[in-house]
Amino acid sequence: MVNPKNFKHLGTRMILIAMLLLPLLAGFTTPARADDAGGARRAVYTITNAADGNEVVVFRRTNDGSLVPHETVSTGGLGTGAGLGSQGAVILNKNGRWLFAVNAGSNQISVLRVRQNGLELTDVVDSGGVRPISLTIHNRILYVLNAGESGNISGFRLAEDGTLETLDGSTQPLSNGGSGDAPQPAQISFSPNGNVLVVTEKMTNRIDVYEVKNKIAGAPVTHDSAGMTPFGFAFDKRKHLVVSEAFGGAPNASALSSYRVARNTFETRSASVGTTQTAACWVVISKNGKYAYTTNAGSGSISSYTINRDGMISLLEAQAGLTGDGSSPIDMALSKNGKYLYAAAAASSEITIFMAQADGSLESRGAVSVPAGSLGLAAR
Repeated sequence: MVNPKNFKHLGTRMILIAMLLLPLLAGFTTPARADDAGGARRAVYTITNAADGNEVVVFRRTNDGSLVPHETVSTGGLGTGAGLGSQGAVILNKNGRWLFAVNAGSNQISVLRVRQNGLELTDVVDSGGVRPISLTIHNRILYVLNAGESGNISGFRLAEDGTLETLDGSTQPLSNGGSGDAPQPAQISFSPNGNVLVVTEKMTNRIDVYEVKNKIAGAPVTHDSAGMTPFGFAFDKRKHLVVSEAFGGAPNASALSSYRVARNTFETRSASVGTTQTAACWVVISKNGKYAYTTNAGSGSISSYTINRDGMISLLEAQAGLTGDGSSPIDMALSKNGKYLYAAAAASSEITIFMAQADGSLESRGAVSVPAGSLGLAAR
């Protein structure tokens, strides 16, 4: 016959064992922290660029890709109240814990920590030039492209507390050598391995490459663009550079080109493959690296391209996505999981939402309103 007392002792033992195991089991999960963006893993960001006070507008992304307004946070600087003609005005670092924004009206850069419940401004610093328009970051090294006066690039180091420290010797000119007016630069970006920085120049039809050693950019080496008005760009997984060409806004004349870029290499892979649309400007590459997308500001459309392993590109769909007649789509951003593509339409003051399909096609998922004049786009 079973002694009832044994059940009591067994129950006591089970409780003791559970108490001992709980700390060990906790090690199999990562507890959310206020500073690890645990509650903000799905979000989309844009900036108002308002001349009386620049702000970051935050949307939470739901499971189906739709956007819900969450908060608006001051950058501590000023916008210009007008378009910047650039890609990369607001960016996230790789792990998504830090957001960076340009303040083109006050010549500053803002740093914001991405917390569980929203953004926290941690620093506002001078950009090292006039009219900052584009940013890029690799590990903790941030570079800015300044488009005012003669134009330049300048570097900073991100500290653990979210402040920026100027990198001595990192400021370099554009293709004009630092004299005269800036050649209308559009974007700056690190290569995937951080060995080079690339800048596009719309007015001169040039692409500048800066070798980076010990975090410091060297003097620019300038190359001719395959087509006119090189604008936005992105690197694929194999370090091929895909660049949009607006061709001065000529009707149905815009294109994309691709290049192989390294420290001592700049080779054209595909030259000016046409979109059959107008004013291709901003470029995003799919998470699997197989497809490139460009917004056509003059056509209210998004064109898609395939990217081969050797960096050659081919037009997939001239109008893979539509944002509306006269909407003027500008910046784009892809969600971290690669499922959703967001396009900011300047004229209609909307962010248009698309689901990216496995075959590179885009499925429209509606739109959400943003403040008039908003620009730049970053997504988690």
